[in-house]
Amino acid sequence: MKTPNSTPAQVLEAFNYRHATKVFDTSKKLSKEQIDFILKTAQLSPSSFGFEPWHFIVVQDQELRELLKPVAWGAPEKLDTASHFILGLAMKAPMTAWDADYIMHMMKEVKQFPEDVIAMYSKFYREFQERDFELDTDKKMFDWACKQTYIALGNMMTAAALTGIDSCPIEGFHQEKAEALLKEKFGVDTEKYGLSYMVAFGYRKDEPAHSKSRRDIKEIVTWK
Repeated sequence: MKTPNSTPAQVLEAFNYRHATKVFDTSKKLSKEQIDFILKTAQLSPSSFGFEPWHFIVVQDQELRELLKPVAWGAPEKLDTASHFILGLAMKAPMTAWDADYIMHMMKEVKQFPEDVIAMYSKFYREFQERDFELDTDKKMFDWACKQTYIALGNMMTAAALTGIDSCPIEGFHQEKAEALLKEKFGVDTEKYGLSYMVAFGYRKDEPAHSKSRRDIKEIVTWK
């Protein structure tokens, strides 16, 4: 495998370029190759135990985008202007419990572990849930899965920025109403999946009004 050779300066340039784009240029669209690339970085993202507790819905149908507006107060301008709009779903407890069918599928069919490794992995995963993190409620299990989906979100936005594509992550939605809509209009089994976030991709209409501001590195990093 070839070693990546992007320079630190190139990567930091992309991080400085990225900003939460509120309005996109509707005359510019991502190509299929570009959005496939962004989604591939989500697929290749790491997750706890490698169990990938996520699913992504790319919403290009304008009628469906309109339906999202009343339940997603942070999204209307993005829904109107973004080239591509993605719903990031996280798995719920029936999918991610240590003894769930999905977890066994991941170990057997996807990772192709031998039986002894499956037994060992299952033991570690059960202890992780029941003892280490005390994931003893459906809410805790869902929140844990959401943490994993955010890794994919960060990677998608970074990959986009590295290739000159803009993005905006969105948490401004009503969870219960949004999931009811997903069940009714998007065919999502909300017993198994919940909405973690939304994210829009495209090209900025205007440059940011202000330069990026962050706390000093010394305020956020402690060396021991």
